[in-house]
Amino acid sequence: MKNIKKIELLQNKEEILPGFSSDFPYISSRAEIDKYDGRFVPWHWHKPIELFYIESGVLEYYTPKNRLSFSAGMGGFVNSNVLHMTKPISSYKDKTIQLLHIFDPELISGCHGSKIEKTYVMPIIAAPQIEIVALSPDNCKHADILNLLCSIFKLSDKDLGYEIKVREILSQIWLMLFDSLSERLYKRSLYDKNDERLKMMMIYIHEHYTEKITISDLASTAYLSERECFRIFRNYLHTTPTEYIRSYRLKEACRLLAHSHDSVAEIGFSCGLGNSSYFGKIFKDYINCTPVEYRKIWQNTHSNCPK
Repeated sequence: MKNIKKIELLQNKEEILPGFSSDFPYISSRAEIDKYDGRFVPWHWHKPIELFYIESGVLEYYTPKNRLSFSAGMGGFVNSNVLHMTKPISSYKDKTIQLLHIFDPELISGCHGSKIEKTYVMPIIAAPQIEIVALSPDNCKHADILNLLCSIFKLSDKDLGYEIKVREILSQIWLMLFDSLSERLYKRSLYDKNDERLKMMMIYIHEHYTEKITISDLASTAYLSERECFRIFRNYLHTTPTEYIRSYRLKEACRLLAHSHDSVAEIGFSCGLGNSSYFGKIFKDYINCTPVEYRKIWQNTHSNCPK
């Protein structure tokens, strides 16, 4: 299990998964969320399934249709290709640590078109109404899933039969999830084209955040009116396009403050946040400290950490 302190994304915001291979499409990791730039994981998606357990702290998950909080001892399931982001809601002094299993559904279903895939796997991953599922230790069925989920972290990849044991436990978890989600699976939910429109607009922001972005330009990338653009951001991300643009620019500013030697003024301008005075004001409103203080906090906390 690898310790991770950052996330890498392709231009379309699909997550890059180092170590993920076709011969055994599974990785486990321990995410130290407090050490991510800006203390959050930005909007992203991935085809593989995500199963997780919160070791400490409180982590908030956002998807286009949900916002859920997960405290220590809880876990969850994020479906294939679901756009999501996470951020801790605890203070800087508290550690937010998440244990993750990321795996391709084919690890369970076997060959494409198999009976297992058609009967048990596709009904879940093709269900747009199932984005994210919270697992609570207070629920007996969920507690059994969480125990299995945690048991995989106790396995060693040096053990004989490690891969078979991992697949066996993930299969058990999947069957239990399938059983618990049976009612939701039979509820019809039409494919929502707005998910793709939202991704198109987010990609445009991520590629042009250093430039001036008008709502008209943003809406046109997804062939929408400005009114529809505002509606989609409000309904899916619970924010406005303007606020999302600003938060993304600030996230990039956090990254540069942590990993570059550029001056605060240079970073403000390069991230589309204006002069030092304006940059400093909105940064403090967002992060609760000045850019200089953030850089010092990050360097003092992480300069001696192994990479």
